[in-house]
Amino acid sequence: MILGRTLTDMRFLTPLRYPGGKGKLANYIKETYKANNIKKSHYIEPYTGGGAVALDMLFSGTTEHIHINDVDPAIYSFWFSVLNNTNDLIELIENTEITIDEWFKQREILKKNINDNNISTLELGFSAFFLNRTNRSGILKAGVIGGKSQSGKWKLDVRFNKQDLINRIKRISLFSEQISLYNLDAVALLKKLNNSVPIESLIYLDPPYYVKGQGLYRNFYTHDDHVLIKDALIESDFKNWLVSYDNAPEIEDIYSDHPKMVYSLQYTAQKKSIGSEIMIYSKDIVIPETYLGKK
Repeated sequence: MILGRTLTDMRFLTPLRYPGGKGKLANYIKETYKANNIKKSHYIEPYTGGGAVALDMLFSGTTEHIHINDVDPAIYSFWFSVLNNTNDLIELIENTEITIDEWFKQREILKKNINDNNISTLELGFSAFFLNRTNRSGILKAGVIGGKSQSGKWKLDVRFNKQDLINRIKRISLFSEQISLYNLDAVALLKKLNNSVPIESLIYLDPPYYVKGQGLYRNFYTHDDHVLIKDALIESDFKNWLVSYDNAPEIEDIYSDHPKMVYSLQYTAQKKSIGSEIMIYSKDIVIPETYLGKK
């Protein structure tokens, strides 16, 4: 399908770095709102991660309320801290030195569980934030920028501009009443929100990659997990939804009876590369006439 306009580059709204460059899809999601005549309503992200698209939707006034969710306790704890412990989180950022010793300390904290009595939500959320900003490509499972010896070209603080990141967090906190946060499995979230949000609300799902998910995310899926997501969407009352994936034949098969579009997107995991992705649409949604992906 040949479509018209290009997407603009991601605006730096989120404090988190995430592989895959999904923030570049924000304008496409906005155009989907226009094509379907959605008047603000709610925007739902079952796999929020860095939340670049959700924040753009809210800050631009495209939607009046966003629902963000992440099953990873550490990422959830970060967003919880941004919304509920803003000043304490900012104080941690200001007072924590960005050193390799601190990296080792935060890595150990991340290994703990949110239910561990020895660690608070704030501490766990900060550890996720610290490692996201100091690890290669923001991947929590990856190694530190510059290596443990810090002999590489770039050092671990290269992506850690404290004042800029604090400003992003402060801006998000101003919208806290328009943000609902969850720590649920995506299927559970769909069931929870079914019939409890405006019927014209739009859902954008960006599940873990089918092929490389295990190497990128702490919570990755099996084939059956991907099928469960599709089944949950079909069984729900939601009409406006989109799902983006790496372009794997198994995904084409799972969604064989739904409209799809293959496009290219620049990845930022480890090194920049162009990858083939696929966007899947509900049968009821109007597909916008906007160029999707990288030319």
